[in-house]
Amino acid sequence: MKSTPLSRANPLALLTIGLFAIVGSLGVRDLRVGLVTVAVVVALGAVLVPRGSHGAWRLLGPMLGAASVALSTWLLAGRDGELAVTAGLRILVLAIPGVWIAPLIDPQRLGDYLAQRLRLPARPVAAITVSLQRFEALGATWTQLEWARRARGLGPGADPVARLRHVSALTFGLLVGALRGSARTAVAMDARGFASARWRTWAEPAPWRGVDTEVVLGAVALAALPYALSYALAAWL
Repeated sequence: MKSTPLSRANPLALLTIGLFAIVGSLGVRDLRVGLVTVAVVVALGAVLVPRGSHGAWRLLGPMLGAASVALSTWLLAGRDGELAVTAGLRILVLAIPGVWIAPLIDPQRLGDYLAQRLRLPARPVAAITVSLQRFEALGATWTQLEWARRARGLGPGADPVARLRHVSALTFGLLVGALRGSARTAVAMDARGFASARWRTWAEPAPWRGVDTEVVLGAVALAALPYALSYALAAWL
């Protein structure tokens, strides 16, 4: 994976990108501002996000969300095309940064930084970390369940009804596996003193480095971009 400032930044610095994206999206109130801001976000993602950590398919969710918001705005706001497209671009400005940074956040490192930098209580931090790690494993569990069913001759085939039943069975198996895993994890954590311990040490350090400050400043600048563009357009017109 190619090393970039985003790949070297800590999870807290990466989270600021998503938080400031909320602020930036509120500043998209003009079609031209939205187009320029989305173009800048996509360009920065193409340059700074490691290529091995994302794919173009990840943008499908934000694009579908933006399209649905644009369509509903067009239908409910007097069929104004410019207003509808601007609303859709606002969603893209909000969602695309989160799509870029989500694969870069490691749950274990996030837990270290939440506890050591933000001084959050150890027990909730440990619970959040374990939950995120188990969430990442859901995809692998789904694949294993599908392979097991196919090995037993229970593949979906070409019938849509059979495919629906196949997905329903996989979903039920995934839910059962998640509940069993959660119970085992809770017992294991209690056995190791997570329920009663008041003071806890952490295995990995959580330093704040220069690249983390640079990422935060970049997030602030990206959030300020729509407002700066709106001010420049107003002054120019």
